[in-house]
Amino acid sequence: MKLKYIKVILIITLLILAYESSSAGPRGRLGTSAAPELMIPLGSVGTSLQGSNIAYVTGIDAMYYVADIDMQYVAGVVKIGNLGVIGASLRSLNIGEEIVTTEFFPEGTGETFSPTYLVMNLSYARAMTDKIHFGTNIKLINEKIAEVSATGVAFDFGLQYVAGKSGLRFGITLKNLGPSMRFDGPGLDATFIENGHEVVRRVILQDFQLPTSLEIGLSYSATFSTNNHVSLSSSFQNNSYSSDEYRFGLEYDYNRNFFLRGSMNILPDKEENEALFGPTFGAGVKYPFGNVTLGFDYAYRIVNEDGFDSTNQFFTLNVGF
Repeated sequence: MKLKYIKVILIITLLILAYESSSAGPRGRLGTSAAPELMIPLGSVGTSLQGSNIAYVTGIDAMYYVADIDMQYVAGVVKIGNLGVIGASLRSLNIGEEIVTTEFFPEGTGETFSPTYLVMNLSYARAMTDKIHFGTNIKLINEKIAEVSATGVAFDFGLQYVAGKSGLRFGITLKNLGPSMRFDGPGLDATFIENGHEVVRRVILQDFQLPTSLEIGLSYSATFSTNNHVSLSSSFQNNSYSSDEYRFGLEYDYNRNFFLRGSMNILPDKEENEALFGPTFGAGVKYPFGNVTLGFDYAYRIVNEDGFDSTNQFFTLNVGF
C-alpha cells in the first residue's frame, strides 16, 4: 500500500513538472492559444458545475473537461475486466459558411468555405486502489479553414483520491499537454514579382501552443437521508493564456434519479480578463428501464458579453448498459 501512495506522489509531481515545462510563464500568452475548441465544455453535468467537480466526476464525463456555432459530441466507454476502462469520443465543431474575400474582392468573390474542427479522443482509466483512480486521454486534433489546415496531438492526465467514507475527494488534472500547432497549405501561397517574373512563395505562419492547464479540485458529499444527497465542489485552474480561475459548484440529487445543479466562478484578475461566463444552472434525470439506464441532462450558462446570445444551452443524452 505504501508503494502505491509513493506512486501517487510521483504522478502528481510529474504532472506539475510537465505543466511547468509547457507553460510560457504567468500570462506569457494571454488570449492566444492553438485549438481553442479544446476549451469548449462538453456534457451538461460538467458545464452546469463549470468543471468544479473534477474531484468526483465519473463515467463518460470524466474524459474531459458563440453564436451560429454547433458542437456535436459522441462518446462511449467499455470496461475490460480488471485492466480498467477504455473509451473513445469524437467532437465536431461547425461554425457555418464564410465568404471568401481577397485584397481585390474585399466584399467577396462569390465563393464560400466551411471551417471544420475535429477532435478524436482515446481514453484509459483504472482504479489503482479503492481510493486512488487514474486516467488519461490522447487527443488527435484536425482544423481546416479553406485551403489551410493544422493537425496536432494533446494529452490529458488525471488523478482522484477518495478519503475513505468521509465524503471528501481530491482531484488533479493536467489538460491539453502537447506540441505547438501551425496552419499550412496552398491557401497560404502568394505570388510575388521578382526580377520581372512571377514567383509563388508560401507564407509561413506563427505556431501557437496548446491551451495547457493545471486544475486542482476538492469536493465533499453528504447524505441527509436515504434518498437525499448533496455534493459541494470547488476547483482552481491555472494556465498562461487567461486569468486564474476559482470555481464552486453545488449538486443535489434525490434517490440518484433526479438532479439539480448550480455553480459560479471567480477570476481574481478582473481588470486583466473579466469572466466571459457568469453563473450556470442545470438539471438532470436518470432512470433504469430494464437492463438499460437512460439519462438526460440540461445546462444553462449565462454569458456576460454584449453581442453574444444571452445564454448558452447544453443538452446531453446518456445510455448505460
